[in-house]
Formats: sequence, structure tokens, C-alpha cells
Amino acid sequence: MKGNEAIAHAAIRIGTDGYFGYPITPQSEVLETLAEQKPWETTGMVVLQAESEVAAINMVYGGAGSGKMVMTSSSSPGVSLKQEGISYIAGAELPCLIVNVMRGGPGLGTIQPSQADYFQTTKGGGHGDYHVIALAPASVQEMADFVGLAFELAFKYRNPAMILADGVIGQMMEKVTLPDFRPRRTEEEIIAQCPWATTGCQGRKPNVVTSLELDPYMMERRNLQLQAKYADIQAHETRYEEIGCEDADYLIVAFGSCARIAQKALEMAHEEGLRVGLFRPITLWPFPSEALAARARQVKGILVVELNSGQMIEDVRLAVEGSRPVRHFGRLGGIVPDPDEVIEALKQTFIHP
Repeated sequence: MKGNEAIAHAAIRIGTDGYFGYPITPQSEVLETLAEQKPWETTGMVVLQAESEVAAINMVYGGAGSGKMVMTSSSSPGVSLKQEGISYIAGAELPCLIVNVMRGGPGLGTIQPSQADYFQTTKGGGHGDYHVIALAPASVQEMADFVGLAFELAFKYRNPAMILADGVIGQMMEKVTLPDFRPRRTEEEIIAQCPWATTGCQGRKPNVVTSLELDPYMMERRNLQLQAKYADIQAHETRYEEIGCEDADYLIVAFGSCARIAQKALEMAHEEGLRVGLFRPITLWPFPSEALAARARQVKGILVVELNSGQMIEDVRLAVEGSRPVRHFGRLGGIVPDPDEVIEALKQTFIHP
């Protein structure tokens, strides 16, 4: 099935309570598949096409405030419209899942794939000092697997989580093993697991869900608590994959579909006698800086491959701290590079400059 379809099926199977979204290419199959499956008849899951992206993210805010497993999906311009709501959710410390299947920009751009939302995702996107946990799938299987993982992390840290895919991963078709069915949580389970939620205050004091503090000292305290939580996430939740890195002279760093392309480029490089490894960040935030820095010490140079003009390269350079040369190769406007383009860029940059 398509990556978008895998997202929808996984959401139903893991007991998601509600989906609120709005169609936009290239992620519309998420909503379409949910509508076709009619989970409200089987699991009781709410599936609602909102009147806009702004409405959808605020419905997620309301559902998350009551302790429910709720999610939304969109593509780049639509996620831009959701940024204020995402900031509110992060400020209120609520768990939810946001799926972004990226397309080219800026503006309306194109419906073709891109990875140009990296900055928006990893550097906040909306107003204020906050982070979302960002997972970058590189296969249809990971599209399915990361739905459950994203919810797990979101509830563990009371923080919004995002699956940041691109149009290639959303539209490509592969075999996939879907998660086993598990029932939605009961109201009693939600009350026990989410003591902060607005579940009705019989027998307890009211829970207040807000991101607003008029007292600046209280607002500073809230921000310091958030920063402490983010430091905890950074310490414990970085994820990455290494392929062929043990004896590599050069390193390619790529995520999502570019990592798939780079993996094929590695095979071609090895046939030519070039020792090249692939470092794939799976969590874009928190970024696996320490692991990348350790691997970088053994190589002569690093090529960052992205479907953008150079965004993740900034985090790579921060991780390496100038110890190795870091260069960028990317295509724009929805053009997806071939593996031989990646190898040629590596050669021209480091081997035959």
C-alpha cells in the first residue's frame, strides 16, 4: 500500500480516538483511507474533515486536552496554517500526532515531493521557545510503525509529535506489516493515565489546560520547565541508522526519501572502490548530534543530501563543530535526484574538486 494509506490503517489499529484533517496533495489518501475504512463503525474512532486546517488543529487541541489520542495530517502549506495551534498545544503540554507529507514551496509551490519543511519542524515553526518530537520515515513500513511510536513519545513527554515524511514516501507503494489491533482506551484508563486531562472533575479539583501566564515570573517558570523536558527528550530519545560507516572515508547524511536514494548510491560507490557510509537521522528533533559527531571523527568529509537548498546541513555542521568539511547536495522544485547524481556530487566535492 501507499505510505499515506499505511498511516491511516495504523492509526485505526492502535486505537486512535480521533482524526481531524483537511485534504491537500500529496497526503490526501490519509483522510480518504480513513473515510473508506469507516472506523467509527468498528472502533468508534472519530474521523472528521474540518472546514480548514486552522479548525483541524484546534480540534486536535481540544481532543488532546481531554486525554484522547488524536491526530491530524496535512502537507506543507497546510501545516503552515496549523503553526499557531501547534505552538498552543506545545505550550499547554498536550500529546498529539501531526503528519506532514511535504511538498515543494515556498508559497503554493508544487505538489511534487520536497524536504523543505525541516526548519519549520525542527526549529519550532510557530511562536515561542518550543519543540515537537520529529520522526522521519524512510519506508512505508516506518510510516506505519511511527504512528504508534509517535503517540508513545507524545504521551510519555506530554508533547506534540510529528511524522515528517515527503511526497515520495507518502505516495510510494511497498509491502507493509500493520500493527495488531488494540482497543481504544476506556474513560477509566484515560483518567488513570492522564491525571492532567479535562475528563470531568467529580471528586477532584478542576484541571486547567492553558498556555497563558500573565505573570512574567510564572511564564519564565513554565518555559524553564519546558526546557528541562526538552533536555530530557534529547538525552533519551535520539534515533538514527548507520549503514556501511565502520570503514568509511566519506559520509553521506540524509533522511527520508533521500536516505533511500543515498543507500543505492552507497552500493554504486562500493562497486567503484569508494568507501562511503550513510548516517540517517530518524529523529530530526532531537537530532542525533553526539552519534554523528563520533562517526564524523573517522571520515575525511561529509555530504548532506536533501530535497531542499540546505536545511539539515546546519544541524550537521553544529554537530561536527568544524572538525570535518561539510557540504550540501540538493535538488529543488520537486526534482528527485538519481543515485548517480549523489555519487557524482560526492566525487566533485571531495575526491576530484
